[in-house]
Amino acid sequence: MTKKNIGIGFIGAGEISILHAKALRDIPNAELVGLWNRTEKRAKKRAKEEDCKRYETPEKLVKDPAIDAVFILTNLETHLQFAKLAMEAGKHVLVEKPLCFSVPEIEEMKAIAEKCGVFCIPGHNMIHEDSLKRAQELIKNGDLGKIVSCYVMYNIHHSEERASTLPGVVRHILTHNLYTMMYLVGRPKRVNAFKANRHYERLDQEDITLVNIELENGGLAHLCASFAADDLSSSPWTFTVKVIGTSGTTNYTYQDWVEVKKGISHAHTYTAYQETITNEDKYFIDLCIKGGGKPLSDLEDAIWAQKTTEAVEKSISEGITVEVK
Repeated sequence: MTKKNIGIGFIGAGEISILHAKALRDIPNAELVGLWNRTEKRAKKRAKEEDCKRYETPEKLVKDPAIDAVFILTNLETHLQFAKLAMEAGKHVLVEKPLCFSVPEIEEMKAIAEKCGVFCIPGHNMIHEDSLKRAQELIKNGDLGKIVSCYVMYNIHHSEERASTLPGVVRHILTHNLYTMMYLVGRPKRVNAFKANRHYERLDQEDITLVNIELENGGLAHLCASFAADDLSSSPWTFTVKVIGTSGTTNYTYQDWVEVKKGISHAHTYTAYQETITNEDKYFIDLCIKGGGKPLSDLEDAIWAQKTTEAVEKSISEGITVEVK
């Protein structure tokens, strides 16, 4: 008899687990079986909210035969540890971004997935927006002509209190910009980057970074990741993706769908953000686990995003243009 639902387990029950749990409720053939969290109080609270099982240890979670796949939703430094645990137990894995602290860690994650014969995909949710998939098809088919430029802009104010729970924007937000850019217009060749702190008073980390990129295809890209301020203009670059070609242009923005209620990190709810996570989880379950298909973004993409992140950090620290290789 064929199993009806794909059983999912969460390692980590922080705020991002709320969005993934909501996504799973909208996927008919998926079920959140249970979760584990380092803090027992939080684990009990989230398990009660989701009406699911709470595991005493991550080892017990990955050994449960009811679980087919594990979402790694913990802090960056523990991603490899828990992904390895799950994969060696024969579970498919989705790892939230940023995947790991360094390129060798992602390479090890990839090697384990290949050895164990399981899917391990990065949580590159932004590219699961329908508008961006349509844009990617236009670009791939040559309908926009030669790519001239690509812009991925993020300007959403985060309070210092909220930002203190996250790494700086280079690691936390720029990852989104990088894999989105690569999905649309290809890999980077060279980067030149800057960062600044414009509104934090206690945190010793950047709240804005700007990156200029020379692409392998000859075009140029400009990326911005900022917690420093909202864009209050009439056409705000809250989260905007624009690609300009010699024969056409594509544009996508969060601002097309806004709900007047507070989000987890945002002053408003940007409806498309939840949809990208729902689409990502559905793709992982239906087209990868059940269908055996290829992820929209894989660990090789994550390696290149990490290589570029490290090149950005080198460019900032040394004040130079850095080749990505």
